[in-house]
Amino acid sequence: MMCVAPSAAQPATAETQNIANQVRSQLEEKENKKFPVFEAVSFRSQVVAETNYFIRVHVGDEEFVHLRVFQSLPHENKPLTLSNYQTNKAKHDELSYF
Repeated sequence: MMCVAPSAAQPATAETQNIANQVRSQLEEKENKKFPVFEAVSFRSQVVAETNYFIRVHVGDEEFVHLRVFQSLPHENKPLTLSNYQTNKAKHDELSYF
């Protein structure tokens, strides 16, 4: 199976913010903290039957997190899943596959 590289980074859209909002509670539970701000800034996507989204999220002050969100195929009717995340990111850190 061929691995497909993620798309180029793009500005976040309303759909991207909606995806980030749907996994916010998963991240807050894993980090055991509530984020005062949760604004998607940019994203990349990777389609390999299902879709992986890589989303840069502003979480307050100068702090950002990177989210990897998995979206299954529509007919599977499964919720979005926070697959992985990176904390302590800066606004200009590269949003790459992780």
